[in-house]
Amino acid sequence: MDKDDFQTIKFGTDGWRGIIGYDFNHYNLKIAVAASCQELFYQYFEYVKSKKILIGYDRRFMASDFAKSIIPVVFGCGLEPVISQTYVTTPACSLYVRDYNFLGALIITASHNPYNWLGLKIKSFRGCSVDEDFTKEVQNRIKLTKNIEEISSKYKSIDVKAYHLEIIKSKFNIEFITSNLRAMNLSIFIDAMHGATAKSINTLFNSKSSNLIKGIRENQDPYFGGNPPEPLIDYIYDLQKTLKENSSNKIKTLGIIFDGDGDRIALIDEKGRYCSSQMLLPYLVNYLGKKDNNDYPVLKTVSGSDIINKISEHQNRRVIELPVGFKHIAKKMINDNVLLGGEESGGIGFGQFLPERDALYSAMMLLQAIAEESKYFSDSLDEIQKRFGPSYYDRIDIKLSNFSDRNMLESFIVGNLPEAIYGYKIINVSELDGIKVRMRDNYWVLFRFSGTEPLLRIYCEAFSKEYLKDTLDWSRKFINKRI
Repeated sequence: MDKDDFQTIKFGTDGWRGIIGYDFNHYNLKIAVAASCQELFYQYFEYVKSKKILIGYDRRFMASDFAKSIIPVVFGCGLEPVISQTYVTTPACSLYVRDYNFLGALIITASHNPYNWLGLKIKSFRGCSVDEDFTKEVQNRIKLTKNIEEISSKYKSIDVKAYHLEIIKSKFNIEFITSNLRAMNLSIFIDAMHGATAKSINTLFNSKSSNLIKGIRENQDPYFGGNPPEPLIDYIYDLQKTLKENSSNKIKTLGIIFDGDGDRIALIDEKGRYCSSQMLLPYLVNYLGKKDNNDYPVLKTVSGSDIINKISEHQNRRVIELPVGFKHIAKKMINDNVLLGGEESGGIGFGQFLPERDALYSAMMLLQAIAEESKYFSDSLDEIQKRFGPSYYDRIDIKLSNFSDRNMLESFIVGNLPEAIYGYKIINVSELDGIKVRMRDNYWVLFRFSGTEPLLRIYCEAFSKEYLKDTLDWSRKFINKRI
């Protein structure tokens, strides 16, 4: 094996991703899978006494072909591959692995990345992503890999998707939710973004959802309609148009958006406002905190809204701030009782369900909350903003020429911060993950580098739209001085 081959395999925030046919190819994938299988066996076999490895895949171009191609590699590692019968969401694989005591899962997906990307996610027997220490050991094994043994043998396939939906359905009173949402004259549209969640919500509601829940962009499209399958405002024109066309004085419309592999969620409320998890998380903390009589903490990443903290404090509930990446949240969820955990990019997990972000479960929890309170999401959001806000949030990305720019830019940011930003003195600088600069409550800016792409992400929360825009403009100019 040439020394340069393994250097293209780099695990980031949640797995390894690359461009199809370039760094993500059959050769590199087999190397990564062999190393992953060896590490799964080394770390977890003594706990589960199982050699079963679940192989899942999403709807991306050639995802199923890549998934089938690694079956002989898993056999070659002395393990037992079991493959999903069809495309499936990432959290569905996590749930199945946990409930059926598998050693782990290997999922062929690039999540929300552009259409020409694919990747590999590794899940442990606990039903969540492996941690950073695990992937470091995988990369060490990749460096030592010389030969890959492949064995062809008969393998099993299972309906992972059906099991996932069956378990979710058992957690909710579908008839109650349906009846109450209908009484509110709501019309709900689900945007699958051509991803692995297609038709799943309709399946959960069965025939009961007629004229209540409708799906858009459910067909398989390897180009994802020309945009990445990421639930961001820039990529949901079709949903916005659909909601507007179906809204009237008598009918209010609500939109739910899922990403490509079904672990991230966003929403468009009845007033047409885009709602990321910066709005969904406070809503869910407020709802579950009143409903569940416990003092379990809330987990959030450094990019999470201050509103989460304020609502949690009102409930006498601790907030634990963690680095970006749901694997950090999952690690705490495994070991401790947790109300819920979430990140700004749309990943939400519930302590009562699974130490994994699951967009379908999150959607059902949101619909249950709306139905139980008989209150439109937009009205609840307005009340939260009035009591704990105001808060406005946005994020911009700055493309870098390569990953090596990171160290240079980090030193520049830390060494050149001003004493104040737009009249507000900097009161704290945190380097828990990236560089987070705080001026006051509901006013901070975070500079953080992507773990999977050569990007600098700049996050900002501010107490007014004007300060939000101005602070992001200042941040962009500040970085452009160096690059």
